[in-house]
Amino acid sequence: MFRICVWVCVCVLLVSCALPLAAQTWTALNNKPSFGASTALLLTDGTVMVQPTESNSIWRLTPDKTGSYINGTWSQLASLPSGYGPLYYASAVLPDGKVLFEGGEYNCCGGSEVTLGALYNPATNSWTSVNPPSGWTYIGDSPSVVLPSGVFMLGQGASPSTAQVVFNESTLSWTAIVGGKADGFSEEGMTLLPNGDVLVVDTENGTHAERYNESTTRWSSAGSTGVVLPSNGNMEIVPELGPQILRPDGTVLANGATANTSVYYPSASKAGTGFWIPGPTFPAGVMADAPAALLITGNVLVDTSPFFAAPSTFFEFDGANFNAVPAPPNAVNDDSYYGRLLELPSGQVMFTDYSNQVEIYTPSGSYNSDWAPIIYSVPTSITAGQTYQVSGVRFNGLSQGAAYGDDAQMATNYPLVRITNSGTGNVVYCRTHGHSTMAVATGNRVVSTNFDVPSGIGTGASTLVVVANGIPSPGVSVTIASRDSK
Repeated sequence: MFRICVWVCVCVLLVSCALPLAAQTWTALNNKPSFGASTALLLTDGTVMVQPTESNSIWRLTPDKTGSYINGTWSQLASLPSGYGPLYYASAVLPDGKVLFEGGEYNCCGGSEVTLGALYNPATNSWTSVNPPSGWTYIGDSPSVVLPSGVFMLGQGASPSTAQVVFNESTLSWTAIVGGKADGFSEEGMTLLPNGDVLVVDTENGTHAERYNESTTRWSSAGSTGVVLPSNGNMEIVPELGPQILRPDGTVLANGATANTSVYYPSASKAGTGFWIPGPTFPAGVMADAPAALLITGNVLVDTSPFFAAPSTFFEFDGANFNAVPAPPNAVNDDSYYGRLLELPSGQVMFTDYSNQVEIYTPSGSYNSDWAPIIYSVPTSITAGQTYQVSGVRFNGLSQGAAYGDDAQMATNYPLVRITNSGTGNVVYCRTHGHSTMAVATGNRVVSTNFDVPSGIGTGASTLVVVANGIPSPGVSVTIASRDSK
C-alpha cells in the first residue's frame, strides 16, 4: 500500500434502489479509549484485542455483565516485543486462541516492510517473537488466512512475489509452499470458500482470479471476474483492491478499487473453477483498501470513499443492490482505508478509524435460523474453573465474517461459548480453544471445541449457547456449580 496525497476524481455509476434502509444505528462506546484505535481482533473469550495505530501497546475491550460492548471497559494487555508496532500487517486468531501478528508495511520503531512477528498467548498475557521465513527480507502488508486444517498461511506481499509459507506453531518456524501462483500476493485478500479452497482476485493479471487447494498445495484458475476490480496502478506502485466477503448463499462479493464489483459462484466440485457475474457498481466511491463485514442478516456492510480521499460512505449489499445506510460521525473526515470492521458476538459490528471514536453498528433485521449453530452435545452440569467440550454443527459460521485485504485480517470463523445466568441475567464468555476445524459453511458436519469455564462465574441454572459470526445457537439449559462444591 503506497499512500498518495492527491485527490483523484472517480467516476461511478449509480445503481437503482440505492435508498436508505431503516433502523440501522451507530452508537459510540460509552467508555472511549485513550488512544486512536486501529486493527481489532475478537479473542475466543469474547473480549476484543485492539491495537492503537502503529503502536507497540495493546488494549482489550471487555463487554459488561449484560454482554454489552457499548458499555464495555478497557484494560491494557502486554505490549508487543520491543521495537515492534506495525501498521498494515497480517493477523489471525489461531485455533488454540493465540494471536499471530506478522510483518508491517510501517513500524512504530523504524523500518518498513519489516519481517518482525509475534505470537500472543492469552493464557499468560505474553508475546513471543517469531522469526521470519527463511530468505524473506520483507513481509509488509501481506495477505494471510487460517486454512481449514487450522494452519496459518502467509503470502509475502509488498513487492510482487509468489512466495508463500505456512506457520509451524510448535516450533515457531515456517515451511515454504511452491504453489504455482500466477502473480504476486501484493494487495490481494484471501477468502475461504465452502469447499475449503482459498479465493483471491489477482492484482497484476487484469480480471483473473485464482483459488488455492490445501490438499494439493496448488493454485489454479478461478476464471475471469468479467470487470476490472484492481485500480490499475492509479498513481500507485501496485494496483489496489477491495475486500471479498463470502455470503450465506455461498457466493463471494468481490469489491473493487475501481467502481466495479463482481460476484463469484463457487463450483460444488472441488475441482471446479466456478464462475463470475459482474455485480452493481458502487453508488459512491471505491474500495481501494477498505473494510467490509457480513451482517447477521446476510447483507454486507461496506465502507467506500473516493480514491484515498474523504469522505467515507456506507452501504449494505443485499445480493442485488448497494443500499445507503447511515455513516458514523467521523465518516466525513475518513478515507475508507482508515476503517476496520469487526463482527461481534452480540450480532453487531465494531468500527475503528484511527481515532478514539469507536462505534458499534446495529443492523436492521435478524438472521435466518438455518444459519445458526446447533449444539448436539455438551455437559449439563458444569463446574467453575473446569474445561469441557461442546459439539454440534455450524460452529464456524458461514463466512470468515469481516475482511480488509492484505493490510489487515480480522476473521471470526470460530466458535465462542456464552453462558447467561438465569437468576441474575449476567453474561459470561468462556475461552474456547482446540476447534476441530477452521473451515466455513461446514453444513451438517459435526464439529467441536473446548471451553474453559471462568472460576468466578455465577452458579445455578443458566443457559449456554455457541456463537459464530454473531449468530447464537438455540440455548441449552445447564447448571453451574462452584469450584469448591462437592
